[in-house]
Parts: sequence; structure tokens; C-alpha cells
Amino acid sequence: MDNDGLRPRLARLLRRAMGRRGVREASPARPSLDVSGAAYPGDFMGTPEISYRPNPANGKVAEPGEIVWAWVPFQEDHSQGKDRPVLVIGRDRSWLLALPLTSKNHEPHENDGAAPAGPRGRWTDIGVGPWDRRGRASEVRVDRILRVPQAGVRRAGAVLDERRFNQVAAAVRGAR
Repeated sequence: MDNDGLRPRLARLLRRAMGRRGVREASPARPSLDVSGAAYPGDFMGTPEISYRPNPANGKVAEPGEIVWAWVPFQEDHSQGKDRPVLVIGRDRSWLLALPLTSKNHEPHENDGAAPAGPRGRWTDIGVGPWDRRGRASEVRVDRILRVPQAGVRRAGAVLDERRFNQVAAAVRGAR
């Protein structure tokens, strides 16, 4: 096992052994490369083409509408990041375009357009689904669009239903 994979694995094992889910640390730098070998170009800017095309039967390729797990670079330092669930919303050449999910509640929501996005970003509720094994309600960050290499997707979580996906798509367009 390489050193990049050892540290996060040891941290997970330690958390399990100690029973402390709250212990978190940043993953060491992990190269994010697309299929052509290009390094992470930064977050996607602009308004992406968003479409709903989930195909969970094709386990090799994540499609828009699917929630998958991937390594997500921190916004302030792309050389650091952590594993987290993301909602795939489209593509940018060979990169998947995705939005980070969280089970943390970001109140008050600033999605009505009356107030500018706060320092924590804009979040849209997507509710409960099979992507969270503990049954917690989730939110999607709609003002940060990640580029995720297809090879960086480690496991599928679920498919978001089309109604909620369309609500997220509208929020992404409104945040632009």
C-alpha cells in the first residue's frame, strides 16, 4: 500500500477502535487526474450543462443523478482534501462535475436569492436517502462545482430521484 492510502486508512481504523466519529483530519495530498492524466484544473466556474441520466447498472461510469464517493479537494488548498459523497450533475470533457454533500445542517438557508451566499456557501436540502447509511438528512452545496476524475469514484451511494435532482439543478443555476 502506498503512503497516500496508509494515513487515511490508519485514521479510520483508529476512529473505529476508539469509537470517536468526530475525529477528522485532512487527507494527505492525493493526485486528482482525469483519464488523460491532466492534473486538477480547479473547480468548475460558470453554469454547467446539467442533465439527469442515472444508470446505476453501469457500475463503471458515474452518471448525472447518481451520488457517489470520491476524494474532494479542499477549496482553499487543492492539494489537501477528504473522501465524501458527491452528487454528479454533468461533465466537463473527461471530468465529472459534482456537488459535495453533507449531513451537517446549514441554517439559515440562503437560497431565496435575497441574501448573498455566506462564507459557508449555499446549501439545498435533499432529505434522506440510501446514500447515508445512518438515515440522516443531507444537503448539497450548490455554489461549488467540483471536477472529479472518473477513476476517482470509489463507490456508488444511490440515485437521487428526478424531482429532487431538478430542484438541485435549479438551485445551481440560481447560484451562478
